[in-house]
Amino acid sequence: MESARLLRMDPYIALSWINMKLRNEYDTLEALCEDLNVSMDEIADKMKNIGYVYGHKNNQFIGIETKE
Repeated sequence: MESARLLRMDPYIALSWINMKLRNEYDTLEALCEDLNVSMDEIADKMKNIGYVYGHKNNQFIGIETKE
């Protein structure tokens, strides 16, 4: 997937897609972003806008209210 396409994607669809990739293919958000050539900050900002942050422990984006 092109990085520009990911950043234009509906944020909730992007959330689902990114979490699926993190669960099945990537050990870290950094590895996913490096492979897709997309900035971690851009992904984090997109997810934060809908109330999600990256949880290192679970390697997933999680709701801010459930952040550990």
